[in-house]
Amino acid sequence: MRLYAIGDIHGQLDMLRAAHDRIAADREACGDAGAPVVHLGDLCDRGPDTAGVIQFLVDGIDDGQPWIVLKGNHDQMFAGFLEDYPDGDDGLWPEEIWLHSALGGGATLRSYGINTARGRPSADLHREAADLVPDAHRRLLGQLRLYFETGDLIFVHAGIRPGVPMANQDEDDLVWIRDGFLDDMTDHGKIVVHGHTPVEEPMHCGNRIALDTGAGFYHPLTAAVFEGRDCWILTEGGRQALRPPG
Repeated sequence: MRLYAIGDIHGQLDMLRAAHDRIAADREACGDAGAPVVHLGDLCDRGPDTAGVIQFLVDGIDDGQPWIVLKGNHDQMFAGFLEDYPDGDDGLWPEEIWLHSALGGGATLRSYGINTARGRPSADLHREAADLVPDAHRRLLGQLRLYFETGDLIFVHAGIRPGVPMANQDEDDLVWIRDGFLDDMTDHGKIVVHGHTPVEEPMHCGNRIALDTGAGFYHPLTAAVFEGRDCWILTEGGRQALRPPG
């Protein structure tokens, strides 16, 4: 089975379009227009056009493209921010942490035309987001899958809890895990393809493949093609094999 994967997007619409262009070129070369494309999550935050990224994905899915979109931790936080604002004042609302500059929630809100000037109350930002984020974008965020599995591969945003069946995995592990997964070298039965933890180059570790190349920070957004357990990175010049060490 041939399928494609795209690493963490983080609001980089131009990079996302370019990744899909590389996929389209490979599909044409293979004569396989129907091969699925798995997006590994973190659609939003930090980059300039989260609204454009989500609209691009909504339009493609509505057009019948065989696209699978997974939930990342940043998508989880954005969706949480759009939920009903809590009554009362019990201290910091957990979703407000998403607005910290290190996480990049402000960039997401700005892509929807929301003024995030310093000192504006988060309750005001929440009210504006409720008005300006389209229902179609909310629906997509609510329908994101936690993982996608084939006979050879598990696609997930952050990783898995080793030794736990996929049906019993915890959502927070699937979108947040690092310790206990990245340092685990055991055979998971299938190769785990993930993002979440940025690497300067796509990395094959034998039991897992990391495809978050820090879109906008290290390298352009990574797109890869899989045939069985074999992986190639798609470049402007074509495929480059990604192999495990040794």
